[in-house]
Formats: sequence, C-alpha cells, structure tokens
Amino acid sequence: MITIYHNPRCSKSREGLALLEESSKEFEVVRYLENKFSEAELKVLISKLGIEPIDLVRKNEAVWKAEYKGKTLTDKQIIEAMVANPKLIERPIVINKNKAVVGRPPESILNII
Repeated sequence: MITIYHNPRCSKSREGLALLEESSKEFEVVRYLENKFSEAELKVLISKLGIEPIDLVRKNEAVWKAEYKGKTLTDKQIIEAMVANPKLIERPIVINKNKAVVGRPPESILNII
C-alpha cells in the first residue's frame, strides 16, 4: 500500500496527492499534522528516505528559525524537534513498501509508484 504524508495547505503536497490520484493506484492519505509521528516512526521514515534527519527539516519555518537555527543539534534532538513541531517536516512524503521519497518536486513521486 502506498502512503502519502500530506498537508492540504501545502501546494506541493496537493500536487503530489493529485499525481497519486491520477496513477489509479491504491493509496492512503495521512495528515501528519493531525496524526503526528512518534520518534520511532520518524526514524524508520528517515531510514527509508536514505537521508539525514536535518535533510527532512523545513529550515524556513518560523519555529526552526526561532528555536533551533544556529544550534548544534544531534540527530536525536532534530527528530525530537520534528516530533514536537510536525510543521518542520518536509512534505509531501510518499512511501511505497520499503521506498520513500519527499515529493519536491512532486514528480519525484513517480519514481516509486
């Protein structure tokens, strides 16, 4: 089953969702701002993405600039920041089995579906 972690207020996330809808494949939508990640879930997701935790952070978000920018943080602290402030997580994220991709640009989703 394909899963998209979606924020309906984000244009890129809406574009990613539209690509999935056009694909005619079955998928589920998770609104990650409402159904927050646990630390364990976020670690698994980061592993599937094959990136470092900092690479999943939206560094232009006000909360990042106010509370974290310029600080030396461990991977654990970065993950804790994303769990506490899910707006910090890049979007959309699509998972298909053991593969995952951040849909920026949205067309990158096509690589795993």
